[in-house]
Amino acid sequence: MDTLKSEISATAARLVVEEGLEFGPAKRRAVKQLGLPTRTPLPGNDEVEDAVEDYLSVYCSDTQAGELMALRRLALVWMERMAAFRPYLGGAVWHGTATHFSDIYIQLFCDDSKSAEISLIDHQVNYVARTVKGFKGESVEALSVHAFCPELMEDVGVHLLIYDRDDVRGALKPDAKGRAPRGDIQAVRRLLHDDPT
Repeated sequence: MDTLKSEISATAARLVVEEGLEFGPAKRRAVKQLGLPTRTPLPGNDEVEDAVEDYLSVYCSDTQAGELMALRRLALVWMERMAAFRPYLGGAVWHGTATHFSDIYIQLFCDDSKSAEISLIDHQVNYVARTVKGFKGESVEALSVHAFCPELMEDVGVHLLIYDRDDVRGALKPDAKGRAPRGDIQAVRRLLHDDPT
């Protein structure tokens, strides 16, 4: 990776960890903070993720593991609540780079796109419906809630992304590093069980 992309990755990584930004916005803000032209070629997400891991190991090694486990436990609570909709955990909480600034992203694979929303209404859960970029780059509906995390003593954003049931096949293809890009309830339970914290 060239020096300029390395510098953008390092700056973006700091923004991801310290402000909870997603990779895309972090890269764009990094370009702006570094005073570079807006058309500067950006590093890939894998490069930024590597920089995030480096940043965490240097600046957050004493706190990040506990914060990650707290977020994974909260994610599991929401996955169990939404079990009827085939939930999969993705993002930084799944990949292990989350801090207390990170939100939780859960993809739901539904027979009926409105059924998850109806479930939240039935359980009197306040949420905001919005449209976000999905894992294939398409627009998908997301139901966003604020959930209190007792271990972190703060609210955490939980985003339930709504997909058609058949989309699950494409969702499980390994990423560029050969890893599962998301995990179901059993996979998250294994992560929590296998972690020594």
